[in-house]
Amino acid sequence: MKNTFGFIGCGNMGGALAEAVAKTVLGDNIMVCDSAFDKAERLGRKCGMQVSDLASIVKSCQYIFLAVKPQGAEALFASIRPMLQKRKDPFVLISMLAGTSISTLESLAGCHCPIIRIMPNTPASVGEGMILYDYNDSVTADQLADFSNALSEAGRLDHLPEKSIDAASALSGCGPAFAFLFAEALADAGVECGLTRDQANLYAAQTLLGSAKLLLETGKHPGVLKDAVCSPGGTTIAGVHALEDGGFRAATINAVTAAYQKTLQLKK
Repeated sequence: MKNTFGFIGCGNMGGALAEAVAKTVLGDNIMVCDSAFDKAERLGRKCGMQVSDLASIVKSCQYIFLAVKPQGAEALFASIRPMLQKRKDPFVLISMLAGTSISTLESLAGCHCPIIRIMPNTPASVGEGMILYDYNDSVTADQLADFSNALSEAGRLDHLPEKSIDAASALSGCGPAFAFLFAEALADAGVECGLTRDQANLYAAQTLLGSAKLLLETGKHPGVLKDAVCSPGGTTIAGVHALEDGGFRAATINAVTAAYQKTLQLKK
């Protein structure tokens, strides 16, 4: 039997993962729905996926991605719980609800079913995402393999204990927004120094891309790579001094910890 994948929610994150899955799974085997029908329609047309409805996805798909806001979890499960409980064939719930634990999802589902909890980020839409995940003991090795294969074009997957997911996602899940903010600031500085906006945006983006690749491929500590750019008495160390004077590191740490604390609040 062919594997079918359903996405409930086609917002930024749900849409990004659906696009990634569409690179490895035939569009006919992917169903999408959203409370805003036009979102699902645009995504389906773009990637050749089936535009469907909530009931059809819950009743028929083997892998069901829950891509809604955590505030909407109770209302969603109130709608789908009876359908899940009636299913006799295997299915897996794949949840990206921030701050919603596997045990909470099991309670909301009202049945003992396989659950994979994931925390992805938006670069998954271009194949450079960071997808964190954990799962309950009902998930089989074959189901894990299907999950990993389907998301293989989304970026890097990392299995870690659920207790660490909230902290990790405060970095990788929220981090793209912080990176884009930094890229915008770099580009603004370039414009102030006389570059065109297009030039500045390109140079900022390529610099961040190249720096990230260098960090990943060398495996060196970021401080070591930073030191390699800073010549004694040179221009870069003067810029580093200015960033430190502005509290750059402290502001970055505060941003990640603020995101983490907000995630903990969502659990209450």
